[in-house]
Amino acid sequence: MPVIRSCLHCGQKNRIPASHLADSGRCGACKIELPPIGEPLAADAALFEDVLQNARVPVLVDFWADWCGPCRMAAPEVARTAADLSGQAIVLKVDSDKYPQLAARYNVRGIPNFIVLKNGKLVHQQAGLVGHDQMEAWLRSAASATIA
Repeated sequence: MPVIRSCLHCGQKNRIPASHLADSGRCGACKIELPPIGEPLAADAALFEDVLQNARVPVLVDFWADWCGPCRMAAPEVARTAADLSGQAIVLKVDSDKYPQLAARYNVRGIPNFIVLKNGKLVHQQAGLVGHDQMEAWLRSAASATIA
């Protein structure tokens, strides 16, 4: 399930496969460079699975819900993490009310809840509000971890 990204230069919609979300590419129409994903992606179950199976960089997942105050406070930190580590990590946001099966899979009992995955395997999990510096540290640690 590719992610659709619009070119900032010409507006062309480009299909980016999960395996290339952290890569630079080129617009299919105007050939201007498309930078790696630098913002959190709202993930449904299909996109979550696609990224989990195909990402070549660590993945931070923010389990959240609309009604959750701490989740809203975490949102700018999550966005900054995605921007700071563009090309080095992928950041997903999973609405735990819409996709309870994904939350249950990782035993999410309280939100916000953050997980870090590498090669589809859980590397780190923590509930509660944290800053972008902590999220970035988890992702950098995961990037250097050896996971089969």
